[in-house]
Amino acid sequence: MKLVTFTKNDQDFVGTVIDNKVINLNHLLADPSLTMMDLVEHGLGYIKKIEDKLADNDQEFAMNLDEVVLKAPLPNPGKVVCVGLNYMDHCREQNVEPPKAPLIFSKWSSCVIGNGENVILPSESTQVDYEAELGVVIGKEGKNIAEDNVFDHIFGYVIVNDISARDVQFADGQWARGKSYDTFAPCGPYLVTADEISDPQNLSIRCTVNGNVLQDSNTAEMIFTIKEVIAYLSKGFTFESGDLLSTGTPHGVGVFRDPQVFLNDGDEVIVEIEGLGILRNKCARETEGSDVK
Repeated sequence: MKLVTFTKNDQDFVGTVIDNKVINLNHLLADPSLTMMDLVEHGLGYIKKIEDKLADNDQEFAMNLDEVVLKAPLPNPGKVVCVGLNYMDHCREQNVEPPKAPLIFSKWSSCVIGNGENVILPSESTQVDYEAELGVVIGKEGKNIAEDNVFDHIFGYVIVNDISARDVQFADGQWARGKSYDTFAPCGPYLVTADEISDPQNLSIRCTVNGNVLQDSNTAEMIFTIKEVIAYLSKGFTFESGDLLSTGTPHGVGVFRDPQVFLNDGDEVIVEIEGLGILRNKCARETEGSDVK
Protein backbone atom coordinates (compact mmCIF):
# COMPACT_ATOMS: atom_id res chain seq x y z
CA MET A 1 0.00 0.00 0.00
CA LYS A 2 1.21 3.51 -0.84
CA LEU A 3 0.51 5.60 2.24
CA VAL A 4 0.59 9.39 2.36
CA THR A 5 0.11 12.25 4.77
CA PHE A 6 -1.66 15.11 3.03
CA THR A 7 -3.28 18.46 3.65
CA LYS A 8 -6.65 19.59 2.35
CA ASN A 9 -8.49 22.72 3.47
CA ASP A 10 -5.74 23.34 6.06
CA GLN A 11 -6.31 19.96 7.72
CA ASP A 12 -3.92 17.02 7.82
CA PHE A 13 -5.07 13.52 6.89
CA VAL A 14 -3.58 10.13 6.10
CA GLY A 15 -4.46 8.33 2.93
CA THR A 16 -3.55 5.69 0.41
CA VAL A 17 -2.82 6.33 -3.25
CA ILE A 18 -4.54 4.13 -5.83
CA ASP A 19 -4.43 4.93 -9.56
CA ASN A 20 -3.53 8.61 -9.04
CA LYS A 21 -6.29 9.07 -6.51
CA VAL A 22 -5.90 9.42 -2.78
CA ILE A 23 -8.34 7.68 -0.44
CA ASN A 24 -8.88 9.55 2.83
CA LEU A 25 -8.31 6.92 5.52
CA ASN A 26 -9.50 9.17 8.34
CA HIS A 27 -12.90 9.26 6.65
CA LEU A 28 -12.87 5.62 5.54
CA LEU A 29 -12.12 4.43 9.07
CA ALA A 30 -14.22 7.12 10.78
CA ASP A 31 -11.19 8.11 12.86
CA PRO A 32 -10.44 11.85 12.56
CA SER A 33 -7.37 11.64 14.82
CA LEU A 34 -5.62 8.84 12.90
CA THR A 35 -2.00 9.66 11.96
CA MET A 36 0.72 7.91 10.02
CA MET A 37 2.46 7.05 13.28
CA ASP A 38 -0.73 5.29 14.39
CA LEU A 39 -0.71 3.20 11.21
CA VAL A 40 2.94 2.30 11.70
CA GLU A 41 2.33 1.30 15.31
CA HIS A 42 -0.72 -0.79 14.37
CA GLY A 43 1.45 -2.72 11.92
CA LEU A 44 0.95 -4.54 8.64
CA GLY A 45 -1.88 -6.66 10.02
CA TYR A 46 -3.96 -3.50 10.39
CA ILE A 47 -3.03 -2.47 6.85
CA LYS A 48 -4.49 -5.76 5.61
CA LYS A 49 -7.78 -4.92 7.33
CA ILE A 50 -7.77 -1.52 5.62
CA GLU A 51 -7.21 -3.20 2.26
CA ASP A 52 -10.24 -5.42 2.88
CA LYS A 53 -12.35 -2.38 3.76
CA LEU A 54 -11.12 -0.54 0.66
CA ALA A 55 -12.41 -3.32 -1.56
CA ASP A 56 -15.96 -2.12 -0.85
CA ASN A 57 -15.28 1.62 -0.47
CA ASP A 58 -12.46 2.45 -2.85
CA GLN A 59 -14.19 5.46 -4.49
CA GLU A 60 -16.42 6.86 -1.75
CA PHE A 61 -13.59 8.79 -0.09
CA ALA A 62 -11.40 9.29 -3.18
CA MET A 63 -9.91 12.56 -4.42
CA ASN A 64 -7.59 13.37 -7.27
CA LEU A 65 -3.98 13.71 -6.16
CA ASP A 66 -3.81 17.25 -7.54
CA GLU A 67 -6.58 18.26 -5.11
CA VAL A 68 -4.33 17.73 -2.08
CA VAL A 69 -0.88 18.78 -0.87
CA LEU A 70 1.40 15.91 0.08
CA LYS A 71 3.52 16.24 3.22
CA ALA A 72 6.31 14.00 4.47
CA PRO A 73 4.61 10.60 4.86
CA LEU A 74 5.94 10.26 8.42
CA PRO A 75 6.25 13.92 9.48
CA ASN A 76 7.70 13.23 12.94
CA PRO A 77 9.77 10.05 12.94
CA GLY A 78 11.35 8.84 16.15
CA LYS A 79 15.07 8.32 15.71
CA VAL A 80 16.53 9.25 12.33
CA VAL A 81 19.50 6.90 11.97
CA CYS A 82 21.74 7.17 8.91
CA VAL A 83 24.48 5.00 7.42
CA GLY A 84 27.56 6.56 5.84
CA LEU A 85 29.86 5.04 3.21
CA ASN A 86 27.48 2.16 2.60
CA TYR A 87 27.74 1.81 -1.18
CA MET A 88 30.76 0.21 -2.79
CA ASP A 89 30.64 2.61 -5.73
CA HIS A 90 30.49 5.58 -3.31
CA CYS A 91 33.67 4.35 -1.60
CA ARG A 92 35.39 3.93 -4.96
CA GLU A 93 34.64 7.50 -6.01
CA GLN A 94 36.41 8.72 -2.83
CA ASN A 95 39.31 6.27 -3.12
CA VAL A 96 38.64 5.01 0.40
CA GLU A 97 38.46 1.49 1.76
CA PRO A 98 34.96 0.29 2.64
CA PRO A 99 34.29 0.40 6.39
CA LYS A 100 34.65 -2.76 8.45
CA ALA A 101 31.37 -2.09 10.24
CA PRO A 102 28.40 0.20 9.53
CA LEU A 103 29.32 3.88 9.94
CA ILE A 104 26.46 5.60 11.73
CA PHE A 105 25.32 9.19 12.27
CA SER A 106 22.03 10.88 13.10
CA LYS A 107 19.82 13.57 11.65
CA TRP A 108 17.12 15.36 13.63
CA SER A 109 13.42 14.89 12.96
CA SER A 110 13.19 18.66 12.38
CA CYS A 111 15.06 18.06 9.10
CA VAL A 112 12.12 16.19 7.61
CA ILE A 113 10.10 17.79 4.82
CA GLY A 114 7.85 16.36 2.14
CA ASN A 115 7.57 16.17 -1.61
CA GLY A 116 7.34 19.62 -3.20
CA GLU A 117 8.66 21.52 -0.19
CA ASN A 118 11.74 23.70 -0.51
CA VAL A 119 15.18 22.68 0.69
CA ILE A 120 16.50 25.80 2.40
CA LEU A 121 20.16 26.45 1.59
CA PRO A 122 21.65 27.92 4.79
CA SER A 123 23.40 31.26 4.53
CA GLU A 124 26.54 29.88 6.20
CA SER A 125 27.08 27.17 3.57
CA THR A 126 28.03 27.34 -0.11
CA GLN A 127 28.48 23.59 -0.56
CA VAL A 128 25.08 21.96 -0.12
CA ASP A 129 24.96 18.48 -1.65
CA TYR A 130 22.32 15.87 -2.54
CA GLU A 131 22.28 12.18 -1.53
CA ALA A 132 19.66 9.75 -2.85
CA GLU A 133 18.91 7.11 -0.22
CA LEU A 134 16.52 4.26 0.58
CA GLY A 135 14.73 4.85 3.87
CA VAL A 136 13.42 2.05 6.10
CA VAL A 137 10.59 2.69 8.56
CA ILE A 138 10.53 0.47 11.63
CA GLY A 139 7.16 -0.98 12.58
CA LYS A 140 7.85 -3.39 15.42
CA GLU A 141 10.05 -2.52 18.38
CA GLY A 142 13.10 -4.68 18.91
CA LYS A 143 16.55 -5.02 20.45
CA ASN A 144 19.19 -7.66 19.68
CA ILE A 145 17.29 -8.46 16.49
CA ALA A 146 18.64 -11.48 14.62
CA GLU A 147 19.32 -10.94 10.92
CA ASP A 148 16.77 -13.59 10.01
CA ASN A 149 14.09 -11.67 11.93
CA VAL A 150 14.84 -8.14 10.71
CA PHE A 151 12.09 -7.99 8.09
CA ASP A 152 9.53 -8.81 10.80
CA HIS A 153 10.36 -5.38 12.26
CA ILE A 154 10.07 -3.35 9.04
CA PHE A 155 6.83 -1.52 8.26
CA GLY A 156 7.82 -0.01 4.94
CA TYR A 157 10.15 1.99 2.74
CA VAL A 158 10.45 5.63 1.69
CA ILE A 159 12.73 7.76 -0.47
CA VAL A 160 15.09 9.99 1.52
CA ASN A 161 17.37 12.77 0.26
CA ASP A 162 20.19 13.15 2.78
CA ILE A 163 20.99 16.80 2.07
CA SER A 164 24.44 17.75 3.38
CA ALA A 165 26.33 21.02 3.87
CA ARG A 166 29.79 19.70 2.99
CA ASP A 167 31.80 22.74 4.10
CA VAL A 168 30.15 22.61 7.54
CA GLN A 169 30.39 18.82 7.73
CA PHE A 170 34.12 18.71 6.96
CA ALA A 171 34.99 21.76 9.09
CA ASP A 172 33.27 20.25 12.13
CA GLY A 173 35.07 16.92 11.81
CA GLN A 174 31.79 15.09 12.47
CA TRP A 175 28.64 14.92 10.45
CA ALA A 176 25.65 15.75 12.61
CA ARG A 177 25.42 19.55 12.23
CA GLY A 178 26.25 19.68 8.52
CA LYS A 179 23.53 17.14 7.79
CA SER A 180 20.88 18.36 10.22
CA TYR A 181 19.85 21.83 9.09
CA ASP A 182 16.10 22.31 8.90
CA THR A 183 14.72 20.85 5.63
CA PHE A 184 17.79 18.61 5.10
CA ALA A 185 15.80 15.34 5.01
CA PRO A 186 13.19 15.41 2.25
CA CYS A 187 11.12 12.21 2.36
CA GLY A 188 8.33 10.87 0.21
CA PRO A 189 6.19 11.04 -1.71
CA TYR A 190 4.84 7.78 -0.26
CA LEU A 191 5.53 5.38 2.56
CA VAL A 192 5.25 2.06 0.75
CA THR A 193 4.43 -0.92 2.96
CA ALA A 194 6.98 -3.71 3.08
CA ASP A 195 4.72 -6.26 1.39
CA GLU A 196 4.88 -4.17 -1.81
CA ILE A 197 8.69 -4.42 -2.11
CA SER A 198 9.81 -7.99 -2.75
CA ASP A 199 13.56 -7.30 -2.63
CA PRO A 200 14.75 -3.98 -1.17
CA GLN A 201 18.34 -5.02 -1.99
CA ASN A 202 17.69 -4.85 -5.72
CA LEU A 203 16.09 -1.48 -6.47
CA SER A 204 17.27 1.08 -9.00
CA ILE A 205 18.08 4.44 -7.38
CA ARG A 206 18.83 7.69 -9.17
CA CYS A 207 19.08 11.42 -8.58
CA THR A 208 18.81 14.26 -11.06
CA VAL A 209 19.47 17.96 -10.58
CA ASN A 210 17.80 20.25 -13.12
CA GLY A 211 17.29 17.23 -15.37
CA ASN A 212 20.92 16.06 -15.28
CA VAL A 213 21.39 12.50 -14.02
CA LEU A 214 24.04 12.67 -11.28
CA GLN A 215 23.41 9.42 -9.39
CA ASP A 216 22.33 6.17 -11.04
CA SER A 217 22.88 2.92 -9.15
CA ASN A 218 21.15 0.02 -7.42
CA THR A 219 20.64 -0.88 -3.77
CA ALA A 220 22.50 -4.12 -4.56
CA GLU A 221 25.65 -1.96 -4.26
CA MET A 222 25.16 -1.61 -0.49
CA ILE A 223 28.12 -2.84 1.52
CA PHE A 224 26.00 -3.68 4.56
CA THR A 225 22.49 -4.89 3.81
CA ILE A 226 19.42 -3.66 5.62
CA LYS A 227 19.35 -6.90 7.61
CA GLU A 228 23.00 -6.52 8.62
CA VAL A 229 22.67 -2.85 9.61
CA ILE A 230 19.57 -3.32 11.76
CA ALA A 231 20.92 -6.46 13.45
CA TYR A 232 24.23 -4.70 14.15
CA LEU A 233 22.71 -1.51 15.54
CA SER A 234 20.07 -3.28 17.61
CA LYS A 235 22.82 -4.79 19.73
CA GLY A 236 23.31 -1.32 21.18
CA PHE A 237 19.93 0.38 21.13
CA THR A 238 16.27 -0.44 20.74
CA PHE A 239 14.61 0.22 17.42
CA GLU A 240 11.17 1.66 18.09
CA SER A 241 8.05 1.93 15.99
CA GLY A 242 8.34 4.99 13.76
CA ASP A 243 12.13 5.13 13.65
CA LEU A 244 13.62 5.95 10.25
CA LEU A 245 16.81 4.31 8.98
CA SER A 246 18.44 5.92 5.93
CA THR A 247 20.72 3.35 4.34
CA GLY A 248 23.38 5.38 2.54
CA THR A 249 23.94 6.88 -0.89
CA PRO A 250 25.57 5.60 -4.10
CA HIS A 251 28.25 7.27 -6.20
CA GLY A 252 27.75 10.58 -7.96
CA VAL A 253 27.39 13.03 -5.07
CA GLY A 254 28.42 16.57 -5.92
CA VAL A 255 31.42 16.93 -3.63
CA PHE A 256 33.33 14.13 -5.35
CA ARG A 257 32.55 15.14 -8.93
CA ASP A 258 35.07 16.95 -11.12
CA PRO A 259 34.14 19.75 -11.27
CA GLN A 260 32.18 19.72 -8.02
CA VAL A 261 28.42 20.23 -8.18
CA PHE A 262 26.57 21.95 -5.35
CA LEU A 263 22.96 23.03 -5.05
CA ASN A 264 21.94 26.59 -5.83
CA ASP A 265 18.86 28.74 -5.41
CA GLY A 266 16.14 27.52 -7.77
CA ASP A 267 17.63 24.08 -8.46
CA GLU A 268 15.25 21.13 -8.62
CA VAL A 269 16.42 17.84 -7.14
CA ILE A 270 14.56 14.65 -8.08
CA VAL A 271 15.20 11.30 -6.41
CA GLU A 272 13.60 8.16 -7.79
CA ILE A 273 13.71 4.65 -6.34
CA GLU A 274 12.11 1.70 -8.07
CA GLY A 275 8.68 1.00 -6.59
CA LEU A 276 8.73 3.99 -4.24
CA GLY A 277 7.83 6.87 -6.55
CA ILE A 278 9.55 10.16 -7.31
CA LEU A 279 10.58 12.74 -4.70
CA ARG A 280 10.85 16.32 -6.02
CA ASN A 281 12.17 19.33 -4.13
CA LYS A 282 13.38 22.76 -5.17
CA CYS A 283 16.09 24.73 -3.41
CA ALA A 284 15.75 28.23 -1.96
CA ARG A 285 18.56 30.29 -0.47
CA GLU A 286 18.00 31.39 3.13
CA THR A 287 18.00 35.12 3.59
CA GLU A 288 20.01 36.38 6.54
CA GLY A 289 18.01 36.35 9.73
CA SER A 290 15.01 34.65 8.13
CA ASP A 291 12.96 32.00 9.88
CA VAL A 292 12.79 29.05 7.49
CA LYS A 293 9.77 27.67 9.29
